[in-house]
Formats: sequence, C-alpha cells, structure tokens
Amino acid sequence: LSYKVILGGISGYFGGWVDNLIMRIVDIFYCIPSLPIIIILGAAMDALRMDPQLRMIYLMLILGFLGWPSIARLVRGQILSLREQEITLSDGKRITQPASRVPIISMALVDIVLASAVVTGFDFSILARRGNQFFVILQQIFQPDFSYFGKVVDPLLDTIKMSIIGSFLGATLALPVAVLASTNINRSGVVVWILRILLMIIRTLPTLIIAKFAALVFGLGTFAGTVAIIVFTFGIIAKMMYESIETIDMGAFEAMESFGANKFQAFWSACMPQILPTYLSYCLYSLEMNIRAAAILGYVGAGGLGLLINERIGWRDYHGLGMVLLALFVVVLIIENTSQYLRRKLS
Repeated sequence: LSYKVILGGISGYFGGWVDNLIMRIVDIFYCIPSLPIIIILGAAMDALRMDPQLRMIYLMLILGFLGWPSIARLVRGQILSLREQEITLSDGKRITQPASRVPIISMALVDIVLASAVVTGFDFSILARRGNQFFVILQQIFQPDFSYFGKVVDPLLDTIKMSIIGSFLGATLALPVAVLASTNINRSGVVVWILRILLMIIRTLPTLIIAKFAALVFGLGTFAGTVAIIVFTFGIIAKMMYESIETIDMGAFEAMESFGANKFQAFWSACMPQILPTYLSYCLYSLEMNIRAAAILGYVGAGGLGLLINERIGWRDYHGLGMVLLALFVVVLIIENTSQYLRRKLS
C-alpha cells in the first residue's frame, strides 16, 4: 500500500513530466491481463502441490501488486483536487483549504488489511519460507521461448477475431435495447422494467460461466467464445447506454414529435447525434475488456489463447507460457493505446 500511495502522491504533487512519466507506467500496468496471470499462477502452484493457504497468500500479494495503478490514480486525483481548491478572493485574501483526508484513509486501509490477515490466517512466515518457489516459476515465465511464437499466432488471431466480432455484434444489439430501456424514450413502464431486469441478470453472469454454457450448447471452439463475448458486451453496453440516453436534452426530440415524426425518426435525428460519441467510446472500451476476457475463455473450451495457456501449464512449459503472455501483452498494449487515442478524439 505504501508505494502505491507514494507514487500517486509524487505524481499529483509535482505534476508536469513527473506526472506524465508515472501515468505512462500506470497505463502499461493497466494493459497487463491480471486475470489470466492469476489463473496461470494458480494452476502452476496447484501443479507444484503447494499448500492451499500459502497459495492464497501468494495470489493475494500478486493481485495487490497488479492493482497498484488504481490506488496511485486515486491518490493522485485526491492531491490534484486539493491543489485545485486553493481560492484567492478579490481582496487578495486566501481561503485555507481543508486538511487532507488521505492519511486517515490510508491508516484505515492498513488497519483493514491487518485485520483481514488475522481473520484469514495469513502467515507471513510461510511467505518468507516458500516465497522462492514462486520466483522460480516467474523467472522461467520471464524468459520466453521465442521459437514457440509460430504456434501462438493462430490462437492469438482467434482471440482477436472473437473479441472484434463479439464486441461488434454485442454493441449492435445493445443499442436498440438501450433505447427501449430508457424511461425518457419508452413510456411503457412494464417494458422498461422487464428489459432492465433482463440486463441485470445478464450482467451478473461472469464471462467464463457464459462461455461454459455456450460450449455445452454450441460445442467446443471459437464460436462458443464469440457467443459469450456477444452476451457480455450486450449486457454492459446496453446498461451504460440507457443511462446515457436518460441524460440527453429531449427538447429536439419532443419538437420533432410535435411536427408529426414517429419515435424512431425523432430519436434518429434528435438524439442519435448526442449519444453517438458516447456509444462509440463504450464500444471501444468493451473491445479492450473483451481482448483480455477472450484470452482465458479457452479454459472452458471456448477457443483462443486459453487452450494454449492451459496446455503449456499442463506440460509445465513456463518458457512457452512466457511467449504466449508476451504476445498477449503486446496485442493488449496496442489495442489499449489505439482505443484511448480514438476515445480522446471522440470526446
């Protein structure tokens, strides 16, 4: 926790090139697919027959390490907001800003972590004794076998294709449902309630569960993975879009209806230009998420890199596994930066 707070504090306090440098590092860590790494390391520890309690400790530490960008961004934002609250009155008098709550929040988080360690039986001595085993595996992963790249290309392309097709179809299906689920467009309370309940149910289902069910229905392969991504994207974008539609200016919509236009014509001409940038931004964001999610769908038979990852872990070929993760990291990094650039242009 301390280094997360320190980095965020340095970034917010100094600003300028220091802030840019730390935020670029944060962006790189955001591109790391944390969920596949957690699953891979968990499977590797299971192969080593590691004690379950020790395994949980290691995975918690890894999850905490991969999650440091969020804490750093939070602290940076808090400090920036405090700097922006300095007010100078017309007579030159300065208003004293309130004391920062960051230290109090930090102390509370530390207390919560320590209490959680006691409740869960977290034993730091076990971590000290067996920690070297984790780094043995990690060292092999960070020495990728580049000769294995030829076998990574096809599953990697399958993962990308699943993500793109699933994101496109899911986003396309989500827009009309979002319109019907918006209270300012659809006046039927029953229809709105039914659609929102349906979207809530879809969002509660993890992507892996959807992929497992799709694999049972449609058979093993990339088609099941694509269906899972379509369902997941549909639920996320439809939810975010109907909330965005309910905040738009309805003056033009009501004026067109008063001139005799039907709801579709009025929505397309008056509302669509307002929500289009937001809709495209959500589509790009879902594509980023789906690239990461598609990488592990192979664990339930839905094709993509997950099958290859599972195979390499089974053979304990951690050098080949490192090559798979490196290829995935590069693809995620490229898509992440491209998506961020396009979303900045849209905004």
